[in-house]
Amino acid sequence: MAASSFDQTMVSKTRNYFELFSLPAAFRLDERALESAFREVQSAVHPDRFAAAPEQQRRLAMQMATLVNEAYRVLRDPARRAEYLCSLNGVSLEAESNTAMPADFLIEQMQWREQLDEAKAARDRSAIDALRTELQRRRTLLIETLGAALDDRHDFDEAADLVRRLMFIDRFGADIESAEELM
Repeated sequence: MAASSFDQTMVSKTRNYFELFSLPAAFRLDERALESAFREVQSAVHPDRFAAAPEQQRRLAMQMATLVNEAYRVLRDPARRAEYLCSLNGVSLEAESNTAMPADFLIEQMQWREQLDEAKAARDRSAIDALRTELQRRRTLLIETLGAALDDRHDFDEAADLVRRLMFIDRFGADIESAEELM
């Protein structure tokens, strides 16, 4: 890609991450299409391609490469992709200030925490494995529900609530991994 066409075509595609990769703005993404688009765009903007270009174009290439990498990280992660879709549609998660969750979800989280604490204390790998399996099952169901809220119903307020739950589940999954590493 010539440096002059880089300025005109790539910069004009940066309105949002989906457009950057020429993908539909949807939660349910074809992961292979995302990977392929990422590689294509990354190759087009890689700073090495602009090593002999003027300073301004080299700087722009570096900025675009950074943008492409961030866009890819966001779109490949279900929670971040859903949060991004919500923000594109004017709905903020307010994850730091809005921690309200349904009572049944909070009770379930407390039970999981107790199970994890007990499994760690007993050094019970099978209990941790069972907890991980249950967490993965719940995560899968939550992602399916999130896909329906975003892509089918376009209910971004509901999706924001679901994303906050998914973020909690992902954090708890990291806690399970940390507990297992300590055994």
